[in-house]
Amino acid sequence: MPTPDQAPAQARVDQAIDWLVRLRFGSPGPDAQAQFQQWLSLHPHNGLAWQRVSNLGDELAGLPKDLSRRTLQGSERQGISRRDQLKLGALLVVGSGLGWMAREPLGLPELLADSATATGERRQLQGSDGSRIQLNTASAIDLRFTASQRRLALLRGEVSLDSNSDDKRPFFIDTRVATLRTLDGQLLVRQSDHGLLVAVRRGEVTVMTGATPVRVHSGETLRVQANGSHQAVTPPSDPWGWTQGVLSVRQMPLADFVAELNRYRPGLLRCAPAVAKLMVSGTYQLADTNQILQLLARSLPVRIAYHTRYWVNIDAA
Repeated sequence: MPTPDQAPAQARVDQAIDWLVRLRFGSPGPDAQAQFQQWLSLHPHNGLAWQRVSNLGDELAGLPKDLSRRTLQGSERQGISRRDQLKLGALLVVGSGLGWMAREPLGLPELLADSATATGERRQLQGSDGSRIQLNTASAIDLRFTASQRRLALLRGEVSLDSNSDDKRPFFIDTRVATLRTLDGQLLVRQSDHGLLVAVRRGEVTVMTGATPVRVHSGETLRVQANGSHQAVTPPSDPWGWTQGVLSVRQMPLADFVAELNRYRPGLLRCAPAVAKLMVSGTYQLADTNQILQLLARSLPVRIAYHTRYWVNIDAA
């Protein structure tokens, strides 16, 4: 599992992006420059985060300042949170055609991960043991195999594992909330700020969150909260759908559907409270999220408002 010193990495990268946006698009005076230098000196990881982010400086020189100001001022009028304003600012950088920022800002451990995916990207891998591994959108993993065990650390996002049953070494998956163990299981693990979702398609998986391990069998899905509590659940969407490139849901509130869809596209996708409880059912191809938005507008009494390509609101028609 990540060490305590790694935990603030996401915040440090966010802070570096915040400084990048402020220094590039604002009018920083001596006080701001002094605060920036003070922030750099607070922790070695601040300097490393800034080094990563500041490599974008040359590209930012060609990005119109008026565009950034209009976008960020508009976000303030819309009441968007400071973190979402930061995300919009970072995505202005994406608009200049950068590769590194094509996904949401990752923490330092994720940036150095063995394998990672961008927002909207999925990737298939094969472990040295013959196991098949697939990463979902905006995910990152480390792999460590030894003579006695196989180990995968899920640093961010979601992964599916089809363990090679011919290899008799136990396979462990480390997350922030729990460690999972299997021998020949086919399973899916999704990690978020709220905890874990563990779905098992084949075999048996042991979830270790405390003194009493929990066994999850084929066909079962377990939700593990951040505090370690757990319960069996029936998800409103097919948890395995993304492995086939689809988002498949049945009677899911539009607000929840939008939150799920937002994982697969860069930027802000927001749902107005007036339409949040409309129900969505169907199977949607994740390869084109704009087409999914068009389908929503055809099937529901909603309109899709594009403020920019990275900022979309869904309102009542």
